[in-house]
Amino acid sequence: MKAKNMMDKNFLSVKAFDSIDEVSKIMEDHKRFTCPVVDDNNKLIGWVTALDITKGLRENNDKISEIMHKPEETHALNENDSAREAVLEVSEDKVLAIPVFDENEILKGIIRSSDIIDTFSELYETKVYKIYEAMQDQLKGVTWDELMKASAIVSTRNTGIKITPEEYDKNIHEATFGNAVWATGGLENFFVGLISVGELVIARKIGQRRK
Repeated sequence: MKAKNMMDKNFLSVKAFDSIDEVSKIMEDHKRFTCPVVDDNNKLIGWVTALDITKGLRENNDKISEIMHKPEETHALNENDSAREAVLEVSEDKVLAIPVFDENEILKGIIRSSDIIDTFSELYETKVYKIYEAMQDQLKGVTWDELMKASAIVSTRNTGIKITPEEYDKNIHEATFGNAVWATGGLENFFVGLISVGELVIARKIGQRRK
């Protein structure tokens, strides 16, 4: 996923000559804690936060230009950068929002921590069978029945609880990715299990050809 796939394209922006009082009301109405400051060409020339607004009002400043941060003080991404970069920025540097530019340095969107949470929430609600369908697509020539048989074997081996391919098929159509991650003890264990299924189904396929 790229930054442009995660960013909010309908973002709020203000101008340097806007009054701090007006911007404070706009940010409050839109429930925004941070806001980009752009010129007439939609290029980033600054950045303000709710704390900057509060301080500006307290110190009787008038214009946004008096309190805004410089662009170089702001974390930024190109729209074709990996969305992973945004996740790392938010996680490691605790930033609330990241501006996203195109090749001409025109501001195209904003990635907020809430956008990242929404993306992961959507991923967690993805049905597990969708992941298996993608896996089957990559394992050329493998049927769904073969994939379910291998999955049932791996599941029985890992949990000690016998399960039939039919039961496994039903389970992955009901369970979400989030359910599966929690049930297997974490993201790493979930994907290790998928790799084991892939290895087993291929081994069984090769074994059948040799008979």
